[in-house]
Amino acid sequence: MMREEERHIKVPLPTQEGEDSGVFKEVKKQLWLAGPLICVSLLQYSLPLVSIMFVGHLGELSLSGASMATSFARVTGFSLLLGLASALDTLCGQSYGAKQYHMLGIYMQRSMVVLMVVSIPLAVIWVNTGSILKAVGQAADIAEEAELYARFMLPSLFAYGLLQCLVRFLQTQNIVLAMMMSSGIATVIHVLVCWILVFKLELGSKGAALANSISYWNNVILLALYVKFSSSCAKTWTGFSREAFHDIFAFIKLAIPSAVMVCLEMWSFEMIVLLSGLLPNPKLETSVLSICLNTAALMWMIPFGLSCAVSTRVSNELGAGHPRTARLSVIIVLVVVIIVGILVGSVLILIRNFWGYAYSNEVEVVKYVATMMPILAASNFMDGLQCVLSGIVRGCGFQKIGAYINLGSYYLVGIPSAVLLAFVFHVGGKGLWFGIMAALIVQVISLLIVTIRTNWDVEARKAGERVYEFALPIDNAS
Repeated sequence: MMREEERHIKVPLPTQEGEDSGVFKEVKKQLWLAGPLICVSLLQYSLPLVSIMFVGHLGELSLSGASMATSFARVTGFSLLLGLASALDTLCGQSYGAKQYHMLGIYMQRSMVVLMVVSIPLAVIWVNTGSILKAVGQAADIAEEAELYARFMLPSLFAYGLLQCLVRFLQTQNIVLAMMMSSGIATVIHVLVCWILVFKLELGSKGAALANSISYWNNVILLALYVKFSSSCAKTWTGFSREAFHDIFAFIKLAIPSAVMVCLEMWSFEMIVLLSGLLPNPKLETSVLSICLNTAALMWMIPFGLSCAVSTRVSNELGAGHPRTARLSVIIVLVVVIIVGILVGSVLILIRNFWGYAYSNEVEVVKYVATMMPILAASNFMDGLQCVLSGIVRGCGFQKIGAYINLGSYYLVGIPSAVLLAFVFHVGGKGLWFGIMAALIVQVISLLIVTIRTNWDVEARKAGERVYEFALPIDNAS
């Protein structure tokens, strides 16, 4: 009874006092966050890409195996860990806004425990990459090469999980320049390590995979040292605590919808590339769809940075009991992402006739890519909107709703539409991408309805209740 009374006394009510509603200041805060976060995303994305570039000089089989292993690792490991860690967007962000600084370190440790445990069965899957790929019809020589590459990437699985926890821990405190610096250092070292292991020590594709692992661990160590010794984290990191093992199931209840929300979306894009291999002239279709997917992933880093920024801003302001400022953050990021989407889309259309040459010298491929670019520009615009809306969902703690929306958008609308257009109406690769666009449209409309219908005062109250409920054991203990 006493704990229930304490909870109602401690939870701050939503208030306009102390809210900074200046539009210019809010834009400045979001761009200050988004800029470095875009760089961090690009730098982390470049690590496996650089490894594949080095492997590309070893021969076609090595390149196919490394590409297949990287895609397999993304689907069966990295996407799941990224999703689970996204629960910290809500928990750490709202705790920081409520000035319950000690809870950020507890949440980070708790997430690390969960992600390390989850990584063990994922590692078993990676060890058996070859057998799984053969079972789904992949060529034996490519499957065996992919398994070799995946096994040497195993250490990166555990490092990636820890890295995502550290990134969320720092991001929700608005500490982004340190992450950008550590990612930059890790990427520069990665190029050197790849060159030494692949060519100097003649380890071939094994060396490239091992370089991935070394670079991810380098990044983890750099960020861990920063958290340990930086005065910026003095309040939020108070050392290892047994509290990290408490309320694990409460964390998992939020982490699982977060993971489902991320994985359902990422897996659907990978499925489109797999489906392209079943079309007439599969080499052309797969090549063009892969180019489109890589281009979309590159362009996606911009709205993803904005998504992380608005997730932090919304969670911080809700935790602080400032619903008006949280709502202002949402309006501003939507305006910004619309402007960015129009600009990026215009650039994609302008470069459509020669963008294909960056990937291939085949005239047929280049012409096909040129016809796909306007479609890609439109899908990029919708993808940017859904990306920031998903960030708002994470900031509010609506991951379960987001998971249901993604399930319906991609697997009840997107993939069936793609199959129907590509294989029944014979639209080809364009039909597959139109299916993804249909999913994005449904996703954006659904997330937009959720955002518009959000009662920000109620969410600020809920954020306070969530933060102080978890903080109570420590408060009572003290």
